[in-house]
Amino acid sequence: MHWENIALVLLLFPVVYYFRRARTGRYPPGPRGIPVLGNLFQLDNVKSWHTFTKWKELYGPIIRLNIAGQPMVIINSKKVAEDLFDRRGSNYIDRHRFIVLEKTTGDSSIAFMGSTERWRRMRRASEHALGAKISSNYYQTQTNESILLAHGIMNQPNTWLSQIERASSSTSLSMIYDLPPLNLNDPTVEFMSDFADCIGRVAMPGNYLVDMLPFLEHFPRWVAKWKRDAEKNYKTFTSKFENMFLRIKDETMTGNEQRPSFCVNLAENQQQHGMSDTDCAWLAGVLYGAGHETTSTTMAWFIFSMIQFPQVQARAHEELDRVVGLSRLPSFADIKHLPYMQAIVKEVLRWRPALPTGIPRIPIQDNYYEGYLIPKGTICIPYVWSINRDPEVYGPDADEFHPERHLDHNGRLKDEKNEGHVTYGFGQRICVGRHVANNGLFIQIAMILWTMRLEPAKDDDGDLMKPDVDAYDAERSNGIFLRPPPLQINSILRFQEAGSVIQQARDEIMEEVLVRPMHPDI
Repeated sequence: MHWENIALVLLLFPVVYYFRRARTGRYPPGPRGIPVLGNLFQLDNVKSWHTFTKWKELYGPIIRLNIAGQPMVIINSKKVAEDLFDRRGSNYIDRHRFIVLEKTTGDSSIAFMGSTERWRRMRRASEHALGAKISSNYYQTQTNESILLAHGIMNQPNTWLSQIERASSSTSLSMIYDLPPLNLNDPTVEFMSDFADCIGRVAMPGNYLVDMLPFLEHFPRWVAKWKRDAEKNYKTFTSKFENMFLRIKDETMTGNEQRPSFCVNLAENQQQHGMSDTDCAWLAGVLYGAGHETTSTTMAWFIFSMIQFPQVQARAHEELDRVVGLSRLPSFADIKHLPYMQAIVKEVLRWRPALPTGIPRIPIQDNYYEGYLIPKGTICIPYVWSINRDPEVYGPDADEFHPERHLDHNGRLKDEKNEGHVTYGFGQRICVGRHVANNGLFIQIAMILWTMRLEPAKDDDGDLMKPDVDAYDAERSNGIFLRPPPLQINSILRFQEAGSVIQQARDEIMEEVLVRPMHPDI
């Protein structure tokens, strides 16, 4: 085929695609685009939340775009999101197809899979291993890692970000694969980080032309480098994930006593869930990517918020001193008695969601909502950043950081079953690991605040180096994750006994690590 013909096909395909999908009905409002390509060049793949915020002010809670013939809807209010994704969830359960991501994972990433029977099996297995009732199985791991994290920040506050990333990665690997505490330079940690980076890259809307022009998928491998790379990555990831899962499965099947872990649960219930070894292996691997990135980013925003709002720290310290005291570390037994600590967790997740733009949904049938037509196959994006700031839900101060908004006049949580935000998603696609995530955030935050007071560092002139409250890290916020700006902190021991208590707890953990058998195949 001559290049002129290829260019003609590229030009005509969006036109045919657009008219083939045309429906009769009134569409939601949205920005005017250009012929054929629509709003394609108006999207900002790096700072999408900025663009969506401006459009919300102009067009309201539901916005329609045309991306080269592909309809897209941006949802900005909690009411609309709940109406569609919760109350009409069976119609909005499907996912938009990211072709490169699908090839890279063998369509095995539970977060991006379509609503197939295979997805349902993986979802049930995840709920069985991560649900509210079983989440207590991971308390010990989460407590140990929170102690190591608090000790690390206390003694090396200039490395607070790497301390958080290490704790998040190590916690995830321990809960999933029953590995001991690991450092960031551990080969397993490096491999899993490479995997997470790869998934983030191939899941980025707009990074690959084939995701916008699906007919390119049928081009041969020799002209499609993305296809060769995806196939290579899939083989590499599958081999590693299967080795990691099968090690635990073999130990479990031979009757050897195993510590609680996600993979042990999968192995023990594999036949019941009807899952293959490869499905189990990929489910575990993908869970690491989801858990590590979101938790570490949320904890980074927690540090940022404590630097910005010292009055929140002061109230948290008062609650910890009253409930926990000064002679022991906080534990999960305290959680019901620390409502303000729980409110901080909720508010960090609401105020600075790690993923400001939710994963797109696809309606499987045409749908009308308040007179607007949302055609079958429309990419529907819950704009989490905006929904978490809905003034009709959170009041006129929705842009501000106030943990008190989650408490009643008696200082108790308004609704323990209500997350207080939509960062975990909606309906049948809500984050399956949210109970474990909430627990991990609670114990890390409680442990840090019990041990120390966080303050911004000072420059050579003695002035506090506190970044603007609206700042973020432009280099590390890649369009999927929103991360806080670089900042330097000081950690001040809150009372004399705190140092010795956290040191003793840390030493006991490391002594246990030294006697644990290592797994050379990992």
